[in-house]
Amino acid sequence: MKDSQALVMRIAQAIYDKKGLNIIALDVREVSTITDYVVIAEGNVDRHVIAIAKHVEKELFDAGEGHPAYMEGLQNGDWVVLDYIHVMVHLFVPGLREKYQLERLWSQGKVLDLALEIPPQTTDAYL
Repeated sequence: MKDSQALVMRIAQAIYDKKGLNIIALDVREVSTITDYVVIAEGNVDRHVIAIAKHVEKELFDAGEGHPAYMEGLQNGDWVVLDYIHVMVHLFVPGLREKYQLERLWSQGKVLDLALEIPPQTTDAYL
């Protein structure tokens, strides 16, 4: 997948599909020299963050993106970074996300509209 913005959307969808929370994607091309886009999200606990990271990696590998150029944090899962060169993914447990506030670091970046595919709600016949 050559289009970085399409890659961002695929990453965000993979995070959402694994029940990731508070997903934000920023276009930082005008304010950063290290990457074009940043995706930030969180999981409930460290194991959830690790599961989300592995799911993102698998989805992108299956889509032909290969493995991330760099990956860090799978050992403890409180902050996992996946570096796809043009897109950096930061996955946090909630407390660390609040502590580091990466959104503020790139506050001048443009927030992208994530058109996530949300499955239809099923009705529960027992309610």
